[in-house]
Amino acid sequence: MKSLKYLNKYFVKYKWHFLLGILFTIISNYFGVQMPLYVKTTVDNLMGTTEINSLNDALLLSLQIGGIYILLSIGKGFFLFLMRQTLIVMSRLIEFDLKNEIYSHYQKLDLAFFKRNATGDLMNRISEDVSQVRMYLGPGIMYTINLIVLVAMIVTQMVKISPTLTFFVLLPLPIMSFLIYWVSSKMNLMSTLVQQEQSRLSTIAQETFAGIRVIKAYNRDKEVYEKFETSANEYKTRSMKLVIINALFMPTIIFLIGISTLVAIYLGGLMTYEKQISLGDIVAFIFFVNNLTWPFASIGWVTSINQRAAASQKRINEFLETEPEIKNPTTCEFNFDGRIEFKNVTFTYPNTGIKAIENLSFKINKGDTLAIVGKTGSGKSTILNLLMRQYDCDSGEILVNGIDVKKINLDAFREQSGVIPQDVFLFSDSIANNLKFGLKNDKVELATLIEATKRTHVYHNIEEFPDQFETLLGERGVNLSGGQKQRISIARALIRNPKLLLLDDCLSAVDTETEEIILRNLNQDANKRTSIIVSHRISTIRNANHILVLDKGAIIESGTHQSLMELNKKYAEMYQKQLTEN
Repeated sequence: MKSLKYLNKYFVKYKWHFLLGILFTIISNYFGVQMPLYVKTTVDNLMGTTEINSLNDALLLSLQIGGIYILLSIGKGFFLFLMRQTLIVMSRLIEFDLKNEIYSHYQKLDLAFFKRNATGDLMNRISEDVSQVRMYLGPGIMYTINLIVLVAMIVTQMVKISPTLTFFVLLPLPIMSFLIYWVSSKMNLMSTLVQQEQSRLSTIAQETFAGIRVIKAYNRDKEVYEKFETSANEYKTRSMKLVIINALFMPTIIFLIGISTLVAIYLGGLMTYEKQISLGDIVAFIFFVNNLTWPFASIGWVTSINQRAAASQKRINEFLETEPEIKNPTTCEFNFDGRIEFKNVTFTYPNTGIKAIENLSFKINKGDTLAIVGKTGSGKSTILNLLMRQYDCDSGEILVNGIDVKKINLDAFREQSGVIPQDVFLFSDSIANNLKFGLKNDKVELATLIEATKRTHVYHNIEEFPDQFETLLGERGVNLSGGQKQRISIARALIRNPKLLLLDDCLSAVDTETEEIILRNLNQDANKRTSIIVSHRISTIRNANHILVLDKGAIIESGTHQSLMELNKKYAEMYQKQLTEN
């Protein structure tokens, strides 16, 4: 249960909900305890001095007794309602805050974290795990407080009536406590296993939906379904083991409470015969024992809730305690002047151990367009990731404005950059909102959107849609072609008017004619910014000021298109192959 200590800060934040909930619990239970005491007094009076001489007397007495009992019930019910409105509402508010905290923390974590963890697992911790924690914060806390208050009040009244009878009636409770302690450890283990399988199930489902095109294209529906079914069956098996423990636990507790009721009737009858207690006292004891039935029976359920919550919060804490490897070192003002330099940079991916960059050095000045070309896996995209500090290099230096990138205001640097990734991602939103995504102020005039999309040669496609810029896109822009998605992604970066433009093989899905139009439009104001273009196509990068040819993370050739063609080596070979293919 140590993992649940993390939630104590929320109890402090919502202390008035919590304290009022306790107060309402005390008042509600006070009325609940008065009801058996009132019945006790009524029974004793009926068995003693109260005389009933007519039907009217009986009717009046019944109305009096019933009326007072109903008033006590209304008082108990009203404050029970208030108890739920404070403690359950508190749990919902904490659930809201906790989900926001987890989501905010996810946003701060570096790219390497998301490479290590499956999306389904991340989603499960912010949804299913938080829901389990909310059950502890709501019903778990509420019923625990109710149990403590009710037991304290009832036992006090029982002892006042007869300490001896109270002792024997409550004798089965230590056995119940031992069962709770023993079963709790079993529940904790099973809850952890259930949550682990739930995460795996979520991951399989998420990957299936995301990759449905590939699954159908390769006709692997049956195999994917069998994989999901295997995980679902494992989840069911683990869940049923937990259910069996709960199913056996609850009847056992109720059975022990039943024994207490029998003890109260038997011993109470003997003590009444010996004039030690009254008949009303026995009735009160039976009421008290029955009132304890649900609170004690709920111990197993609450214990299960708490153990599930502890297992879930432990999983949540694992992520909340994960510190991002990349942090913004300063909030000082930063103004990118266009200069970039790599000095003997080496980098190995931590999750795979693959050395992507080795002893790499180059320099770019303001207004330059640097092109990087090479075969797949040569380290082209890695250079962009290192420059934007998605990862930190193992050795060497990356200088921006002549300053180590690890020492500059990273947020400000990224604000002044426009990145078009290789894997284009569009949100399930309108085209306009996707274009404005990179802007802090999304109040952009329509003319700006039109200009940007014209420069990327996609405006004519948008015009063909009935809703034009308000056209809603499916998941990841599924209702657009690959080329349209790439061109909208480029327009999204251009709207920011970036000082640094990074194009990571983002024209691979467009034809050469469209590519030529886009590059010509980009070159119109290329001298106002620094640009880095990564591509497999020579046609994309041949007009760059400087070209780097990479192989296994190292520069094997560099120069302009003309000089590299004259060198007649790897670059010229690639160019000739692409000409032949075209």
